Order: sequence, then structure tokens, then C-alpha cells
Amino acid sequence: MAFVKINNVSFTYPNEANPILKNINLTIQQGEFIVLIGQSGCGKSTLLRHFKRELHPHGEMTGDIFYKDCDLEQLDSEVAATDIGYVFQNPENQIVTDKVWHELAFGLESLGVDSQTIRRRVAEMANFFGIQKWFHHKTTELSGGQKQLLNLASIMVMQPKLLLLDEPTSQLDPIAALEFIQTLHRLNKELGITIILIEHRLEEILPLADRVLIMDEGSILFDGPPKEILKELPANHAMITALPAATKIFHQLSGVGPVPLTIREGQRFLSTQQVIPSHLPPSKSQNEKNIVLEAKDIAFRYEKNGLDVVHHFNLQVKEQEFLTIIGGNGTGKSTVLSILSGLQKPYRGKVFLFNKILKSYSNKQLYQQYLTLLPQNPKTLFVQKTVHQELEDMARLHKVSEKKIQETIHLFHLTHLLNRHPYDLSGGEQQKLALAKLLLMEPRILLLDEPTKGLDAHAKEELAQILKDLQAKGMTIIMVTHDIEFSAQYSNRCALFFDGNIVSEEEPRAFYSGNNFYTTAAHRISRELLSNAITCEDVVTLCKKTCV
Repeated sequence: MAFVKINNVSFTYPNEANPILKNINLTIQQGEFIVLIGQSGCGKSTLLRHFKRELHPHGEMTGDIFYKDCDLEQLDSEVAATDIGYVFQNPENQIVTDKVWHELAFGLESLGVDSQTIRRRVAEMANFFGIQKWFHHKTTELSGGQKQLLNLASIMVMQPKLLLLDEPTSQLDPIAALEFIQTLHRLNKELGITIILIEHRLEEILPLADRVLIMDEGSILFDGPPKEILKELPANHAMITALPAATKIFHQLSGVGPVPLTIREGQRFLSTQQVIPSHLPPSKSQNEKNIVLEAKDIAFRYEKNGLDVVHHFNLQVKEQEFLTIIGGNGTGKSTVLSILSGLQKPYRGKVFLFNKILKSYSNKQLYQQYLTLLPQNPKTLFVQKTVHQELEDMARLHKVSEKKIQETIHLFHLTHLLNRHPYDLSGGEQQKLALAKLLLMEPRILLLDEPTKGLDAHAKEELAQILKDLQAKGMTIIMVTHDIEFSAQYSNRCALFFDGNIVSEEEPRAFYSGNNFYTTAAHRISRELLSNAITCEDVVTLCKKTCV
């Protein structure tokens, strides 16, 4: 008996001519760990939501889905609620109570489970997930990693048999993401939970997967073990760039033999290559440029008698510079962006914009002529019923021409989404729409809070090219991110935020080659041979030079 079976499922959103899912056929066995990947908008999240009856998107579906040989639509409501668990991308969207212990108990209370059983199950899960130290905390006090772990624990209290996760690590820092993924591995191996996971962060997850499903334009392009992907995908397919660093290096060097997935396997492969220890030149400096944004001795706290979230914070950003700021969840990086954009007021210190104190600008000047901020949750920018209306609304407000609207639609590949409701878009598509909407304002300084979350590797390359073009036209970019690979490859300068201020800042090669954990997979693979290679391209270039 198949655990889950999908027979010829197709799905079309309202007002759309073409289906987002096309004749999907899939069989899943109990206990499998399946990773679902593909470019943004290919239908991954839509497919995953079809496994959870309560989350079915609005639209027209044909075909059948069976859970343990029972039609999902006919499944008992309590079985559907307990057996099939779903973890969302944004941890904030799933937490419904004010205390950790209550969040753990909430689902069981809703089902009318007796108090003794609730206490036993909550205690068991709190211990399994290591939650006992913050068991009585307010949910608002938790870091992003803790919130997502709490969401997972709250689902596991229900004792599900099938666990569905839609990019659960997209808002977590690298260390918290690794801990979360290791927890999923334990659930799969120790408890036999069947897991279907959508994830763009493949470095840690692919080695754990039994099967990988690659979706392409609503269909399943590949279904098989991770090490077989290179054999099945065309050499120039967009998803090649999404594979782990070890696999990409192997592919680009035309490796022979077993395909490496992990850092250790990548190190072993590289040791078989003829590599002469080399040192790459630093990235291009922006030292000759003028300072356009400066923070001097900033201190900020949310409550009068609370602790400082930001203190002794100093920063200088130069014209046309692309600065990325990394750091752990809950350290205050997003708060810094709010301060730099004037949305939060520090109680000590000053922010200067083009050598004038920030508070001397009117809101109209500041937000229509100088800067704009892309928030971590792009949905906060959406107020209309269609993508096209969102763009037209912003264009009308800022007197933008129809030609500029069409250029933006083309630049962000939004043509096929114009009639879609913004909330029906995938996470990556929402990110693209939000950024497109803000860029209609043509700001001189662009502040970005986690803009790559929800984006596949190909979409990240497109975003990088857009940002590069904006830089060339004179724009300055400050980006808070957990995406170390993106930061290493595209920024001019990187900074590490810790304990309320910036503790380290250098050009990318010097910055990432000096770190042990906050560094790229390519550097972990190559650092014994190549001292400051931080991208797959660095490693491949040096290896090919050696061969020549």
C-alpha cells in the first residue's frame, strides 16, 4: 500500500489560462525523506498545499490524492488534522498563543484531548526538542530559530505520520538552519516520520534525502536519489546552479566517479585534483567614493527600561557600494535597517544621509527621493487584488510612466503573474513583486531585509544582475542576509553584526576566508589548498589554471 499517492493532478488558479500543476503522478512510501526543489513559481508550494486539505489553494483541481488508500477529501477531519502536519516558511505566521508551553498544548486542546495526555505529550516534545530552558518564555521573546523549532514541536505533539515543510529554514541564520535540519533528520530516522520538504538551501539537506523531486513549469522533471541528478538533468539546466558546492565543483571540473554531495566528499574530490596553493586578489574597493550614509555611536532599545538592542553602532556606507550584513537571528540586524531608514529613532547617536542629519529630511523627501526599505515580510507592502494593480498603484503615486511599468514587469519576469492575487504567489515571487514595486520609486539608497529568501538559485542570479545594474546607475545597496553564498559572490563589503554592533567588516574574500562557521561551502571545501577561494567559481578557476 502506498502511503501517499497522487493520480494525474492538475490545478489552475482563478483568472489564469494555464495550469500551475500539470498531470502530476507520484507515489510516496512510508518513512521516506523527500526534498522538493525547482525554480520559483514552478508549483512546489501549490503541490505541497494539496497534501493538507485545510490549506488547499483556491482554484480548479482535477485528479485524486490518496492518503493510506483513502481519498484525501473523504479523510476523517481529526485524522487529517493530526496525521498530516504542515510547517510554514515564516514562523510568525504559525504561532497563535503568547507562551511557549501554551503553543505546544494548543493543538491538542483544540481537539479536546484530556489534560493528562496533553501534559505527557508536551513534556515529551519539550525534552526531545530541548525546549525546557525556554518553556515558560513569551513567544514574542524567541529568536527566529526558536520560533521555527517551536512550530515544529507544536506539530509533532499531534504525533503526525506525514510532515510537510515549505522552506522552513529560509529566515534562519546558517547555524540555526543546520540545527533545524538535523532535527528533521532525527524525526525521520528515529521516529520514521515521512517528510516532504521544499528547500532552496540544499547544501545540508540533499545528503539526507532518500529522493529528490525537481519540478519544472508544473511538472515533475526528475524523481530519484540526489547523486543521480547530474546524470538526468541537461548540463545547462538552471537547477544545476542550486546544487551543493561540492556537486557544482565536481560538475564544472568534469569529475569522474561518485558524485560528491557533502563538504567532506568535496574535500576528497578536490584532493584528487592537481591544485597548486594559490591566493586570489581582494575584491574591488569603494574607498574612492563619497560617504552617502553614516551612523555614529547609535544606541536603541524598544522599551524605556529594556536592554539595548543596538549600542555603540557605527557604520559608513559609500556611494554605489553593495554592503551585506550577516549575523544570528534576533541580534538586531533588521532593527539597524529600520534605524538607517528613519523608521526607528535611536535614543543616542545620529544618522547622516548625504552629510545631513537624517531627521532634518521630511518624510516626503526621504522616502520619495532618497531611500526605500524592502521589509523581511513582503506581504506588508501588498494592498491590491492583483499584481498589476500593485504596480499601477505605486506608479500612480510616484508619477511613473507606463513605459517604466512595462520595463519593470519585463525585468522581474512578472508578465504571467499580472492577474494573480499577490497572496497566491510563491514566496520567491512575492519577493520579486515587492522589490519591483519599490524600485518604481527609483531611490538612491536601497535597504534590503532578507531579499533572497524564497528565491531559487536562478532567481538569485537574476536578482544579483538587477542589483549590479542598479549599482552601475549610481544606487547604493545595504542588505541584511543569512545567505552567505550570495553575500560572498556579489557584495563589495561584508559586515558581521553581533551583540548590538558590527564586530568585523572587510571585503568578501578577506572576510569569509577569515571565518570558520560563517563562511561559504566552497571555502570549507578548498581552504586547505586555496587560502581565500570563497566561491565555486574561485575554486574552479584556480583548478583550471593549474591544469593549464
